[in-house]
Amino acid sequence: MNHDIYDDDYIRGILDSMKTIAMVGASPVNVRPSYFAFKYLAQRGYDMIPVNPGQVGKSLIGKPFVASLDDIDRAVDMIDIFRNSEAALPLVEQALKMTPRPKVIWMQLGVRNDDACALAENAGLKVVMNRCPKIEYGRLSSEISWMGVNSRTLSSKRAPVPTQGMRLSLHRVSVGGGDTAAADRAARLKDDKNNRS
Repeated sequence: MNHDIYDDDYIRGILDSMKTIAMVGASPVNVRPSYFAFKYLAQRGYDMIPVNPGQVGKSLIGKPFVASLDDIDRAVDMIDIFRNSEAALPLVEQALKMTPRPKVIWMQLGVRNDDACALAENAGLKVVMNRCPKIEYGRLSSEISWMGVNSRTLSSKRAPVPTQGMRLSLHRVSVGGGDTAAADRAARLKDDKNNRS
């Protein structure tokens, strides 16, 4: 697999299917990128687990820190690595010892380790490197375009304005393809409501 360019459907498939995400390197400091990414994903309905040995005894938006992947008490779908590239290989080795194993290893922006990637893929896991799930979620759900950023997502239908706790559909039409089911369903509901008025 080419890890320099990811197909939108590959990223969308991961973000649509993940429920529990362990973020290694999460920080409770509210000006750190890991804090923003953790909070954003939690607000979109993901079950987030902060992993940072230096923060045990504290919590991040009400979720208690654990020291390592070994200390997680439930199944994890994805490991989000918010550490440097050198830390990725030992973290993947640790992740492969988990029961059940996670389905995805995601390395944050600036994090790339081809050895860790090969180890994970050879064990049947999906891998994303040098990407941020917060940014990818916002781009694929069209949410990021509300902030004036070109999301590369095209639609003639206006996306719903996000509300607290709302998990947006990632099935928006994009240059890489994808379903329009959510946008079409929303348009039909709006039309039905307008026709009843």
